[in-house]
Amino acid sequence: MRLLNWTGVGAPSALQSRVIGEADGLHQLGWNVPPEELIYIPEHWLSYMEPPASMHFLLGLFYIAMYIMGMIGNGLVLWVFSSAQSLRTASNMFVVNLAFCDFIMMVKIPIFIYNSFYRGFALGHVGCQIFAFIGSLSGIGAGMTNACIAYDRYTTITRPLDGKLTRTKAFVLILGIWIYTVPWAVMPLTEVWGKFVPEGYLTACSFDYLTNTFDNHMFVGAIFFCSYCVPMSMIVCFYSKIVSTVFNHEKALREQAKKMNVDSLRSNQNQNNQSAEVRIAKAAITICFLFVASWTPYAVLALIGAFGDQSLLTPGVTMIPAVTCKFVACLDPYVYAISHPRYRLELQKRMPWLAIKESSEDTKSVATTNTQNDQETKVSA
Repeated sequence: MRLLNWTGVGAPSALQSRVIGEADGLHQLGWNVPPEELIYIPEHWLSYMEPPASMHFLLGLFYIAMYIMGMIGNGLVLWVFSSAQSLRTASNMFVVNLAFCDFIMMVKIPIFIYNSFYRGFALGHVGCQIFAFIGSLSGIGAGMTNACIAYDRYTTITRPLDGKLTRTKAFVLILGIWIYTVPWAVMPLTEVWGKFVPEGYLTACSFDYLTNTFDNHMFVGAIFFCSYCVPMSMIVCFYSKIVSTVFNHEKALREQAKKMNVDSLRSNQNQNNQSAEVRIAKAAITICFLFVASWTPYAVLALIGAFGDQSLLTPGVTMIPAVTCKFVACLDPYVYAISHPRYRLELQKRMPWLAIKESSEDTKSVATTNTQNDQETKVSA
């Protein structure tokens, strides 16, 4: 056994006598962190033993796979949606913004990979601040963008004639998203309110949810409400209204068809148009569900850390929500590749070797058909 004495200025008292077993290769978390960096690490994590090196390497390899998937997928979405004329709509501005949020989420992953292969807090305080700042921007930005996508789908489906967003309104909403998001990333970065600290295996960083002070509890409660409760409430509200409207509409059509003794009041063309709208709505709902499923564990984690039993938060447990938050940023573009008909058609044109089969008739939406019908009416007049 070897006794380590950290005597650096500001070194936590709990670290002044750290016993490390060299015979079996076991170390406590933070054993390889310089004394001047230890002051940035919550003492909660330093009371645990370091995980096996294989766990660090497996996480590093998994993050490499996520990084490749996310950069390719979100890069394709940004390229196709911004370059294809048919996709330059107000609604798709939100898709591009979501892909941008997911893309910058991927940008921070190399920091985690580097830390994992060096088994800890390798890039120190500066790397931690960069990692957490980018994560806050992309995570909160994605949440609010999902809320705006839900609002857009709600207005498009429930008010197809007068509910269509203009590009100006979409731009204002996106600007509002970033005005809303940036302060929640800047405040802990500058430590005006809250701060960014390492978590789990000390390879990832987030806002401090462990410090037991009133000010920190207020910050955790505020960021939980504003970055999780607000967007999730909007998502649930708008999609619930969509489901209710669609069910009521279909019920009315069936009752009317029954009165007229016909099978359906829809023509084949209208069914195709409705199918395109439904597919786009399904893609949006799936992405929003992924957002809720991936960020809920992290929200619960933060609440337990601030207001509950911190002994439940072991390093291994806290790494699970950290992974799910980033994994959803990889899945979003592939959900669109599967479900968004126009995006599939544009991919088919640009990359025929992908063997994507998408009919141009299936990509027409109700709004597109209404516009075409209006133009034909004007010409005939």
